[in-house]
Amino acid sequence: MARKAKKKATKKKATKKTAKKATGRGKKAPTGDLIISKSRTKAAASINVSGDFYVALDQAVRGMIAHAEARAEANNRRTLRPQDL
Repeated sequence: MARKAKKKATKKKATKKTAKKATGRGKKAPTGDLIISKSRTKAAASINVSGDFYVALDQAVRGMIAHAEARAEANNRRTLRPQDL
């Protein structure tokens, strides 16, 4: 008797989506990644935005956060509030 060959069902392999790496051409933030979003900053501005602007904006925001943290700690709080800015 002839045996029938059974076809094995092949499972599709899951495809991994590869994340695109950002190729920043300008200066990078001195303390790591930027806090602010470049795309949102561009959307909020009605004129062109320089690459150096993002570094300066990031430094200003980090300074504001540090100042707010110091104020909250001086008031014996562990939560930042709008009035700390």
